[in-house]
Amino acid sequence: MHISEGVLSGPVLAAGAVIAVAGTSLGLKKIEYDRIVHVAILASAFFVASLIHVNIGPASVHLILNGIVGLLLGVAAFPAILTALLLQSVFFQYGGLTALGVNVVVMAVPAVLSHYLFLPLLGKSSTLNFTAGFLAGLFSILFSSLLLGAALWFTNHNFFETSFAIIMAHIPVMIIEGIITGFCVTFFLKVYPEIIPLRKK
Repeated sequence: MHISEGVLSGPVLAAGAVIAVAGTSLGLKKIEYDRIVHVAILASAFFVASLIHVNIGPASVHLILNGIVGLLLGVAAFPAILTALLLQSVFFQYGGLTALGVNVVVMAVPAVLSHYLFLPLLGKSSTLNFTAGFLAGLFSILFSSLLLGAALWFTNHNFFETSFAIIMAHIPVMIIEGIITGFCVTFFLKVYPEIIPLRKK
């Protein structure tokens, strides 16, 4: 789901950079000192998951885990995802530095939305915990695919078919990410509930 160098137009790149900088700045302000380790762990998980690519149809897809990152970190997902994508760009040439802002937006905005949409469902029952995790994982990939398609479409309307193909190719990933995120959330609530910022009632 990385957008490479030289694909997007200048205005799209600029808009992505502005949103990424704003989100990262806000995320850094929101990180609590005792949760820095959690941010680092989740950034590492995101970094590793994105390295395993599988070819499905016309696109190369991979696990992203932005759903679990967003669910657990909220706005702090922005600096975590930025760090991982920057390292992937520098060391493995995934994406590119000029497209870094857009790539951050594509993966971090759905992650943050997942936090606010599905975190309130956690801590009520084991079934609801899994359901919230599943929905967070599925929603994050779905919305990331739509944002990626929108970035391509705003660059050139001729990219519509490519955008549609990318979204369709990620449908299996949406389901797999949902299942993985659901199990991760259920597991964390049992063995390490401190990592999940359950809201106070």
